[in-house]
Amino acid sequence: MTDDRLEGLTRAECLEFLGQSTLGRVAVTIGAVPAVLPVNYAMLDGDVVFRSAPGTKLSAAVLGTVVAFEVDEAECVDHSGWSVLVVGHAREIREGPELDAARALPLQAWAGGDRDHFVRIDSKQVTGRRLGSG
Repeated sequence: MTDDRLEGLTRAECLEFLGQSTLGRVAVTIGAVPAVLPVNYAMLDGDVVFRSAPGTKLSAAVLGTVVAFEVDEAECVDHSGWSVLVVGHAREIREGPELDAARALPLQAWAGGDRDHFVRIDSKQVTGRRLGSG
């Protein structure tokens, strides 16, 4: 049985949706336990970038851990929406032109405190789905 309302998104469509949003969730593992944490983000050359304070997300980045990043939008009235998933290595941006580019992004940390570290998730694996209303 197929669902005519559910369709896969192309990489280009996924990147377009990623570029239209500013709030997503990053999933990391702490030991063997998954943790899903909200972050505001921006896109840099097709990759997800967010600011972080020292802690779980930054630790994952410093270790080059594989993480998942998800962003979505849903319309509850007509049961439509979309979801994009990025799976890739997280790493801290530390210096040079890449750090200058990250600092130039329209990216202000919503949470308080010092969030002076920039984390980049490579977008080698990007998938998405859209659920239509018809």
